This record gives sequence, structure tokens and C-alpha cells, in this order.
Amino acid sequence: MIEGRGITKTFHTRGGMLASKTVTALRGVDFAIPRGGAVSFIGESGCGKTTLGRILAGLEPLEGGSLIIDNVDVSALKPKAREPYFRKIQLIHQDPYSALNPTRTIESTLRDPLRLRAAQTGRPESWVNEQTEHLLSLVGLNPGYVLPRYPHQLSGGMRQRVVIARALTVEPEVLVADEAVSMIDVSLRLGILALLRSLRETLGVSVLFITHDVATARYIGSDGELYVLYRGSVVERGAAETVLAGPVHPYTQCLLSAIPVLHGLEKPGPDRLVPNEPLDERKEPPGCLFEPRCPFATAACAQRPPQLGRLGDTIQDHACLYPATRHVVAVPAGHGH
Repeated sequence: MIEGRGITKTFHTRGGMLASKTVTALRGVDFAIPRGGAVSFIGESGCGKTTLGRILAGLEPLEGGSLIIDNVDVSALKPKAREPYFRKIQLIHQDPYSALNPTRTIESTLRDPLRLRAAQTGRPESWVNEQTEHLLSLVGLNPGYVLPRYPHQLSGGMRQRVVIARALTVEPEVLVADEAVSMIDVSLRLGILALLRSLRETLGVSVLFITHDVATARYIGSDGELYVLYRGSVVERGAAETVLAGPVHPYTQCLLSAIPVLHGLEKPGPDRLVPNEPLDERKEPPGCLFEPRCPFATAACAQRPPQLGRLGDTIQDHACLYPATRHVVAVPAGHGH
């Protein structure tokens, strides 16, 4: 089990030709990733989801709050003592080409971390060879074809599978997939998504999926939890299918209303919403951060920030003063509104 409690993060830009600026990326985010579970973070660009993933993978220090891994607050440990915990969490990068060293073959990319493990555990070189081939087969690649090649000699989908295989060399407990299919051809995306689902089932590894694409989040974590982030805050969370079928926060409703539909095959729900205006990150309203864009905002929304709570018998949390279930998701034609 991994938990984040009140995680905050701000970035400061220095002066020079541009004025110095402070950007608040995370504003007290709570989350939990169960062992073998699936959790998705969705939101538009700049909402803080990638920063959260980098903090979880140990690539970015958190500013405030706590990160709990296996009942240990790793944020309170010294950097060296954190390494064994962060090794359990591996990041799958958005761009599989930049994530691989172009001057090294796939064989050396995979065997070096395995040799390190073999040296630590006293395993023979034959184990390294067997494990290398096993991992490539596990991610659906032919070892004989892939091992002697360089990254530029592989397709985008194959490179992403190699990145996943490399992450598995340290036997992680969590894979953090940050927009893991956004730079891959559409025809290959489903294969990568199916692979991540398969790894959950075969290895028991947890998957944290970071995306702006609701459809991929639904595919990866249909049985998991969904967190909706807006400007560094969780505005809605709950079981993925529950949130997507009946969102109660206006931002979630606007986000889902933006899903493209194929006319003649699908149609949007009857309660489709559009924000009042584009996002302006320079605005820092004292109340709800979504208030300037919200179609249902009142004077009260601008005065005090809402806290996560529940609407009646719903099982998802929301941060809205006036929550209401609305049906905005596209549905198959012939099913009515």
C-alpha cells in the first residue's frame, strides 16, 4: 500500500528577462494505491498529475505532506535510506525514445540492471540471460530480434515495451505510466494498454496511470480508483466506473463532455457542459479554483474553497459547494439519453 497525505509542491522561476514566478503544482493531495490495484489521475495539462507521478517515483522532492510506502514515511528518511523504497516504484516515460540510451543496444540496456541484481544475490550469468529473454517475452517481444538492436531500429510500440521490460528488471511493486501511450501510433496503443492490464494480473503489480485521455484511464482502471485533478487539487475521486457514469463536480463534467463522439454511432449525454472561459493560471481566486470557469458558480463559490465531501448516497468524493449528478458521458446510439 502506498499513500500520499497532503502532498504539496511549488516551483519557483528566477528573474532575468522574465519576472520571477511561483507556480503551485500540488495543493495538499491525498491518494492511496492498493497492492495490485489500478489508480488513474486525469486532468488537463498543467493540473499537477505528472509532478505527482515524479514525486511518487522519487524523481522530484515533495515540499509538504507525507509519502507512505509499506507503512514507512519515506519523506522523513534521508535520501540514501529512501532508495530501496523508490526502487519498488518504476516510471514508464511518455516518450519511449528519449527514455532509452540511443548508443546502447537493448541487450545492454536490460542486462546491466539484471547483472547488478545477480551480483547482489549471488546468481549466475545464466540467470541474467534467462531473465532477459523472459522479460522481453513477457512484454510481447521476440528476444532474438530485439536484443542486438538499438532503439532507433525499433518501432515506437516496441520501444515502449522495452521501457516496460526495463522497469520490470528490478521487480517493482508499482508502475507509474505517465501518458504512456500518447506518443505511440493509435493502432499500437491498445496493445500497450492491454499489456499493462496483463501485468497487473500476472505479476500483481499496481499501476498508476496518468493521463488526460478518459478512454484510456477507463480501460486501464475500470475496476480501480479515479482521481480528477484541477490546478493541483483533487476535485473528485471514487471508483472509476462510478465517477465516469455519474460525475458530480462541474469540472469533471466539463472534462467528460469534451470527449469526441462519432456522430451516427455515439452521442453525448443530455447534460453536456462547457467551461465559461479558458483556463487562466494567473488567476488565484480565494474560493474554488474552478469558480471563474464554472457554469454553476455563485458568489459563495468565490469566497471559500470547498473541501472534499460526499453527495447523498454517492460513493465518490467531490470538492464542490453545489454538487449534482449529471450524465455527460457519450452513450451508444439507440440507448436514449
